[in-house]
Parts: sequence; structure tokens; C-alpha cells
Amino acid sequence: MDEAWLTQMANIDSDINFVIMDYLINEGYPSAAKKFASEANIQPGADVDSIQERVEIRNAIHGGDIQRAIERINELNPQILDRNSSLHFALLRLQLIELIRTCTSLPNADITPALTFATTQLAPRAPTNPEFLEDLERTMALLIFPPDNLAPPLADLLDPKLRKQVANRVNEAILSSQGARREARIRNLVRLRTWAEQKARETKKDLPVTLDLGLDPDREARDRREDSVMQGNAEADAMVT
Repeated sequence: MDEAWLTQMANIDSDINFVIMDYLINEGYPSAAKKFASEANIQPGADVDSIQERVEIRNAIHGGDIQRAIERINELNPQILDRNSSLHFALLRLQLIELIRTCTSLPNADITPALTFATTQLAPRAPTNPEFLEDLERTMALLIFPPDNLAPPLADLLDPKLRKQVANRVNEAILSSQGARREARIRNLVRLRTWAEQKARETKKDLPVTLDLGLDPDREARDRREDSVMQGNAEADAMVT
């Protein structure tokens, strides 16, 4: 077998391993990063144990314990929130949402804690940015309307997806403060691939309806079978005509 080809394949494997490890470290999966480094016989390229700090903060946000997350961020680096007023406000608003969630989930619940928090923590910051004021007003509307009959913009505030969005912003801010990349390289590769596909379609290139990323082998096998059937039908039609 050609030695140059073997060398090229080894380099490709090395690049793939690097991208995978970069994703695991960046997104905060220390156990998976350690296991992958051992199986692939590579060095993590970072202190895997340091990832645990970001994991704890992410888990706190996902679990709705925003106060704990803010405390851990400040313990890690107080300047992260001091220098990013938008992120700080997003965390405080999420904390208010969690207070409102608790208030409205109980019969005859006391909304005083939510009102007090909004008055002391968010109201002083709202006038500094029109978006802050709009976000605060929309959040306070959760206290007016019943939770089981909310308009979509309000229902979105109670969706767990908001926790994930804020957690992602926090993760990126921590990485940036540590001089690391804000997001995994694979995300840039996916965006580049999407851009290339869009440009190819704009120039009327002959492309399949969907181009999979290779993350769902069962689906790709099914699509290949369907393509084969369609191609066979087309050949049969050509013979008939």
C-alpha cells in the first residue's frame, strides 16, 4: 500500500481527533474527554479537570439555581460579569423567571420575593439599556397572566431552552476570559459547510435534496436505498420510452 497514502490517512485521523477533543473540552464534557484521549492515545491539550468548573456552572443554570451559578462565576472570575452587563442582566432576569415559576406553580403563592428581586436587582439596570427594559417588562407580565394560557413570547420565557441559551453564553464568556476559543471549531466547520452548500445550490449545482453530516448512519443508509430505487425507476422509464 502506498506509504504517502497511509501518511495522509494518519494525518486525517489526527485532525479528526483534534476536532473531537476540542469539542469535548469546549462544550464541557471532562469524563468523555478523558476517555477519548485514552482511547485515541492523544493528549487532551488542556487541563481536563479545569472543565469541571464550567460544568458545575452549566449544571446550576440548567437546574434553575441561578444564584449558585452567579456565585460560582464570581468565584472563578468576578470580572466576567462586571465587564459584561448584558450577560449579567440575562442571568438576573433568568433568576427572576425562576422565582416567578415557583410563585405561579403554587396555589395562593406569595409573589413578594419576585417583586422584591425585580425591584432591587433588575429595575436599577433596566434604564441603562432599552433591551433591558423591554426584557424586564415582558418578564413581569408572567405575573399577570395564568401560566397555562400564555402567549408564545411569554411561554418562551418558561421554556427550558432559555436556560440552555444563557448557559451557552456563560460558557463562551468564561472561555473568552481564559483566552480560549469561545466555541468549538466544529461549529465553524458546520457553518462553512452550510455556506458552501448554499452557494452550490445558488449556482444550480446538481446536489441531492439533503446532504447529511454523517451523524445518522441509519438515515443515510435509508436515503441511499431510496435513491437507488428512484434511479432504477428512472432507468426503467428510459427503457420504456
